[in-house]
Amino acid sequence: MYKLPHFTEHDQEAIMQFMQDFSLALVAGVGNDYPVATQLPLEVVEHNGSLFFTGHMMRNTDHHKAFATNEHVLVVFTSPSAVISANWYEQPTGASTINYMAVHAKGKIHFSDEAGTRAAIKQITDKHIGTDGPAAFEKLAPEYIDAMLKAIVGFSIEVVSLQNVFKLSQNRSVTDQERIIEKLEAAKEPGAIFIAAEMKKRLTITKH
Repeated sequence: MYKLPHFTEHDQEAIMQFMQDFSLALVAGVGNDYPVATQLPLEVVEHNGSLFFTGHMMRNTDHHKAFATNEHVLVVFTSPSAVISANWYEQPTGASTINYMAVHAKGKIHFSDEAGTRAAIKQITDKHIGTDGPAAFEKLAPEYIDAMLKAIVGFSIEVVSLQNVFKLSQNRSVTDQERIIEKLEAAKEPGAIFIAAEMKKRLTITKH
């Protein structure tokens, strides 16, 4: 991970909120010949002072087989990004860059039994679909759920290391940060708007 002190977020609540906001994470592990990875929606859970990610995945995929063989995984949460042009700086010398936010979590994955898998599917379905309507978990036909349970396995990842980079031009002057925010907002692109809002949030705190 690209690590510099001024791009490190120390507010643990902000880090937790970031992972919850961008919970479709990349989960990577060690395969036979190459690394393997998949995108999975995760629940971020604190329990007895420890941090866990829970979810479910398709059985008998390359990543499932790799994770079952080697429990060590890397989980990556990422935000939208935006190119920052050096032309926007008060002194336009040096290189342009990219602003983004990311959290890297190293952990150990453990697979669930059938009851745990059922609970994982219900938890994510309730969160994203709700508990009402024909697609709610409790409204699904029992035979459909039983078929899903044969093809899906729940899991829990116990986090052993957590690092982050919230790269938001904190190394630039207040004047440069204000210029960057102005240019990003004018671009009206989703990534630029997101990064501008995150920069503005922190710049307001710095100025006060």
